[in-house]
Amino acid sequence: MSELTQHQFASFDGAQLVWRELGQGRPVVLIHGFVSNALTNWIRYGHAKTIADKGFRVIMPDLRGHGDSAQPHDAAAYPPDVLAMDGAALVDHLGLTDYDLGGYSLGAHTSVRMVLRGARPARLITAGMGLAGIENLKTRDDVYETAFDLDQEVDKRSAAGKARIFMRQTGSDPVALRGVWRSSVITDPAALAGISMPLLAICGAQDVDHHEGAEQLAKSVPNGTFVEIPGNHMSAVADRALGRTIADWLVTAEPHT
Repeated sequence: MSELTQHQFASFDGAQLVWRELGQGRPVVLIHGFVSNALTNWIRYGHAKTIADKGFRVIMPDLRGHGDSAQPHDAAAYPPDVLAMDGAALVDHLGLTDYDLGGYSLGAHTSVRMVLRGARPARLITAGMGLAGIENLKTRDDVYETAFDLDQEVDKRSAAGKARIFMRQTGSDPVALRGVWRSSVITDPAALAGISMPLLAICGAQDVDHHEGAEQLAKSVPNGTFVEIPGNHMSAVADRALGRTIADWLVTAEPHT
């Protein structure tokens, strides 16, 4: 198996974005969650290695506003659907034509948005995200807008407080994150029925915000599968079951042609 490598490219607007790769074989692009990065989401807990060991080339970008990618403060750097636009730019830059795509939480949302904007992966993975979140992230505006405002005191036990703690742990820039968050768009539920490739929806058993919706998401597309893994929204991403579930499905699920 090849060693982990780091690369950089200019996205559609010139923003310098970073991605990492591990393994050789069929490409699978995996996108991390909000306030996270590729190292935290896919590498630290062994998911990338588990998937690469099954014969895959695992491609893991740091989203705009996250990790080692550009974190501009100019609001103009975050147009609607910018993350899906960046994802398409990466696919084009790498010349991928036969590949799989997926993500965790915001990464799942971004992956679906990429497909609805014209990306054509053979298989699609949505982890840690339910149907309601895929359709509309803006229901969480109060939580994150509060977390971004560092001048506002918050209860550490609240959702906003936990988000702010995670921001500090990952060294995230709240100004850049606000731009990313505000770039999300609302998806017409009817559009999801047009997702024809096999879709794997994964969710933690204790992820109360997304578990039921993940099952609904799998049922809302023609070729969906739901798999439950241990943990809540934050702990499921650290459970090795996440990487094993993705790897096993990629080995067995027939790609859409």
